[in-house]
Amino acid sequence: MKIKEIQIGEVQIPLVTPFRTALRTVEAVDDILIRVIGDNGMEGFGEAPPTAVITGDTKGSIRTAVQEFIAPALIGMEIEDMDGIMKKLHGCILKNTSAKAAVDMALYDLYAKNLNQPLYKVLGGHSAKVETDLTISVGPVETMVEDSLKAAKQGFRILKIKVGKEGMADVERIRAIREAVGQHIQIRVDANQGWNAKEAVRIIQALEDLDLNIDLVEQPVGAHDLAGMQYVTQHVATPILADESVFCAEDAIRIIQMGAADLINIKLMKTGGIYEALKICSIAEIYGVECMMGCMLESKLAVSAGAHLAGAKGIITRADLDGPGLCRLDPYEGGPQYQANWIYLNETPGLGITKVPCFA
Repeated sequence: MKIKEIQIGEVQIPLVTPFRTALRTVEAVDDILIRVIGDNGMEGFGEAPPTAVITGDTKGSIRTAVQEFIAPALIGMEIEDMDGIMKKLHGCILKNTSAKAAVDMALYDLYAKNLNQPLYKVLGGHSAKVETDLTISVGPVETMVEDSLKAAKQGFRILKIKVGKEGMADVERIRAIREAVGQHIQIRVDANQGWNAKEAVRIIQALEDLDLNIDLVEQPVGAHDLAGMQYVTQHVATPILADESVFCAEDAIRIIQMGAADLINIKLMKTGGIYEALKICSIAEIYGVECMMGCMLESKLAVSAGAHLAGAKGIITRADLDGPGLCRLDPYEGGPQYQANWIYLNETPGLGITKVPCFA
């Protein structure tokens, strides 16, 4: 099967509540969608959120990258030659990782459909279900406690608490949430680069002194401050997860060899898609470093690609794939089933998504 056409669309989905982190506030998913069409009529779908503060990508840059560079490079290639396709995809333009990720997942969707297999089985087939946490946006302590209790009642057993804007005041909001939800709920903390190294150590050690039982702290310092993150990792007992510091396989190797983090967060929008994410998985397997599968503010389409990768690989032991749970509605048909904290992967071919409204 040859790649016949690559089309671009858009999706807008309001969020249940505004999504607030130390970096930004967002009220709706407003993403670019991709459809890759084979010459036999088969379709593969992908999605890219314009997360300029992290990846540098905007809606305009994603469209331009796909229309002027990626599509001309790939049209006419055989879908069975995935290695050749991916070398073309990543060689036709530098960076632009979100645009590459959207096309990459659409290609993998099409590739798995052509094999008549669900994508997670094509990629490794470790597990047919994935447990995700739910993000609690940064805000007043009372609001965050209320949101945490609501999430627990919905069945979520793992909460990711956004912090990083108020220094030591973050200790109080995490303590209040722990007291409210009890010890049976797992708590992760995400500072989104909001602290400096010494501040991070003070805050994390305070959490440890209060015995708040934190599963991990994600990206406590700036993305490029690897020495600072190494300092944090060496001075606290709580596992440190590298997120914005890891875009590619080389980043993962550097961080692991430095001992700058205990865990690696893989996001398709940072890696440029599944092909490069698989390289990080292989590196992590060699070093015995566990990974989290994360997402940006994505709808069910892109999150499903991440969920299939998480289900495929045993080295991915944690998941932060709550994007669909943050959206007010699901405009797609088919795909994995999202039931509170559990994602049940489809057994239908590819990502399983059969209808995308903008391409209907």
